[in-house]
Amino acid sequence: MSTLAPLPLGQRIPASVHGVSCSLPTMRDVVGYEEKDPETLRHMTSGYPRFVLHPFVRELAADFARELALDGQSLWLASSARTADELARELGAAHATRINHDGLHGVAHPAVPELNARAKVYLQNVGGFLGSREAEDHLVRRGLRTAVEPEETVAHGALGRVTSAVLAAYPGTTSADVLVAPSGMSAFTAAWRTMAELQASRGRTIWIQLGWLYLDTIALLKRFAARPEDYVYLPHVMDLDAVAAACRAAGDRFAGLVTETPTNPLVQTPNLAALRDTVHQHGGRVLLDPTLVSPLNIDVLPHADVVVNSLTKYAASEGDVIAGAVIVNPNGPDADYLRQRIAHRADPIYQRDLARLAAQIGDMAKVVEQTNQNAPQIVRFLENHPQVKDVFWAGREASREHYFAVARGPGHVGAIVSFTVRKPLPEFYDRLRLAKGPSFGMKRTLICPFMYLAHYDLVTTPEGRAELARSGIDPDLLRLSIGCEPAEEIIDALAEALQ
Repeated sequence: MSTLAPLPLGQRIPASVHGVSCSLPTMRDVVGYEEKDPETLRHMTSGYPRFVLHPFVRELAADFARELALDGQSLWLASSARTADELARELGAAHATRINHDGLHGVAHPAVPELNARAKVYLQNVGGFLGSREAEDHLVRRGLRTAVEPEETVAHGALGRVTSAVLAAYPGTTSADVLVAPSGMSAFTAAWRTMAELQASRGRTIWIQLGWLYLDTIALLKRFAARPEDYVYLPHVMDLDAVAAACRAAGDRFAGLVTETPTNPLVQTPNLAALRDTVHQHGGRVLLDPTLVSPLNIDVLPHADVVVNSLTKYAASEGDVIAGAVIVNPNGPDADYLRQRIAHRADPIYQRDLARLAAQIGDMAKVVEQTNQNAPQIVRFLENHPQVKDVFWAGREASREHYFAVARGPGHVGAIVSFTVRKPLPEFYDRLRLAKGPSFGMKRTLICPFMYLAHYDLVTTPEGRAELARSGIDPDLLRLSIGCEPAEEIIDALAEALQ
């Protein structure tokens, strides 16, 4: 009997109140979620925490607002004083009131849609929302909840355990090179903005985005560009000639390059050694993100000045912790400066999140090994099925050579497979028995119509679809995160839906 079964709309994945994903079992649900359909939203108990404000955070903000008599105001609680200060500057002194209350930091502003949208998007982009466990602890202390949800944690030495696990994925580093952050985007924000400020001090402000990247990474590169023309997007990750040409065109103003290895969702890998050499020859710096397949599968640090990694994926394989890490290449030309300044800029991870992460991170190697064993079997099934149109994975021919040049072994293929089907998307998606929702890197297999969830504005307009086409992305692309269940059970579920 298969353990795989569909989940009802809105159920947290996993069932913990801190679960980072939520079930969207039909395409109608996906569209309703994106379009804020009340009938869909009434079933939603949660959502991906950087896109949907956690209920604990909303409850705590409402209690603060009552206590502070913030009638007619919206209150956003931030992950640190620094992030709250930056949000206040983003909204402007005419609108924002900086809040420092009961040991937490936030910003209040008139409750108008435009300011609400700006505040939410800013905190989403930088990974700056107050975390659910910190909010939960405050609610308990204030008598609004009786107790925290029971869960396994590491009471002592959590930071050491997490840091040691990260170091194992980056040979040649020491604890001085690693910083643990409250989210992957928080880690990226601290790392990239520090690098950008250093390069700007040298007159270098032009950054290249190589390949289609995660939406908040794209948003940050655009948001903090000194000028619009200082953001350069190159869609084709294997086109090293285009990278060299862009470096030459930028001249002495070239600052560096950001990419994921492999990219999300097309699972493409550039020639990292050649890329690093080209960027460095032109005075630039390289920031890489190997989250999609886990740094236990690929060794990218030698080709980067800084690596960022979401520990929500694989390290927190139960799926109930938001966390990230920054790793500085100790052999990089700016290593000493970057270690110090990134640590100064970064938000601290909350202790209970760290303790929960420490309780799970010991499973990371086993999870990665099992998903590596499952993936080739599932890829073979998909590539040979007549109803499957296209399959993207680390071993795809277009970038296979580049991937295995940095892979830790021939079987280290990663858990992510993106694919498209020949039949109408709802017909396949709605029948599928797998858990369906955002995020990846869990023990549990998870699938989602990635572009609908990440870029709904693009998939629903002719202009947006044309933009995706220029980047080689089918709007109906499905991203499958392979879990630790038996491969034959995952294949049976896919086969059933493809009939």
